[in-house]
Amino acid sequence: MNNELVSAHLLISGLVQGVGYRWFVMRKANEYHLKGYVRNLYTDDVEVEVEGNKGLISEFVNELRIGSRSAHVTDIKIKWGDYQGKYKNFDIKF
Repeated sequence: MNNELVSAHLLISGLVQGVGYRWFVMRKANEYHLKGYVRNLYTDDVEVEVEGNKGLISEFVNELRIGSRSAHVTDIKIKWGDYQGKYKNFDIKF
């Protein structure tokens, strides 16, 4: 597993708003001990900013592709970045 600390910006498309997807994302992030946030965008996409172990973030993204039972994810765009340690936990932004 890759132990490198990184950040990742995710843009998730599909049926991901109004179906409990942000709560699913937060629960998964906490299971993987990742830090950051998730929020709905006006474009009907969901944005995730996450920091942590690169291997764990990759596993987390795979879980997000599957999604919650009511969600239907069609695409996830990922932009990798440098770890900055700017988050204390993982939150839902409203």
